Amino acid sequence: MTDLSRFPVTHKWPAQHPERLQLYSLPTPNGVKVSIMLEETGLPYEPHLVSFETHDQMTPEFLSLSPNNKIPAILDPNGPGGQPLALFESGAILLYLAEKTGQFLPQDAAQRYETIQWLMFQMGGIGPMFGQLGFFHRFAGKEYEDKRPRDRYVAEAKRLLAVLEQRLTNRDWLMGEAYTIADIATFPWVRNLIGFYEAGDLVGMRDFPNLNRALAAFVARPAVVRGLGIPARS
Repeated sequence: MTDLSRFPVTHKWPAQHPERLQLYSLPTPNGVKVSIMLEETGLPYEPHLVSFETHDQMTPEFLSLSPNNKIPAILDPNGPGGQPLALFESGAILLYLAEKTGQFLPQDAAQRYETIQWLMFQMGGIGPMFGQLGFFHRFAGKEYEDKRPRDRYVAEAKRLLAVLEQRLTNRDWLMGEAYTIADIATFPWVRNLIGFYEAGDLVGMRDFPNLNRALAAFVARPAVVRGLGIPARS
């Protein structure tokens, strides 16, 4: 039987199925990237909820796995060479799972790097900018009389959405007909922007028909429907 006891994270979140990949996460846009990927690939895994309400992300056990105290993180007992592998950062995890399973990342070298390019676009632009807009629009930023910070992120969010809109012209997905980790990374954030952050009207989502079409196709995928609720909140 697989023994993961040398990893402190398993002391706080014991593995009921230590032979499976262990997921430590929360159903946020970054978190569901990995749960959706796992559901899409069919790779056996065991999810563990990292509750921000109880500051689980700041515990020594979680920090031993994810020193940046961010979700998601994984512990794969069957990593390279058959050895356990711990990983944090959602983009790195998506790349690892794609290569591990041979799914959702083109084998052709040029298309592979093009896919990684759009993954990095999400990591460096979509996620940080949409997150800041959400803060200034829905949360504490509403108290600020000076709307320049909010408007700055509104303008940048619109610019990024326009980039996606142009890319999706005459394409089903960001890479064309092929659904990839670039889509799995991007669309949870677009969904969150217009859903949880309630910023659809603010950024003029109606002006992006190609993006809306692709988003609708994404959220209709059975694996996405399942992944969006994993790990289940208590």
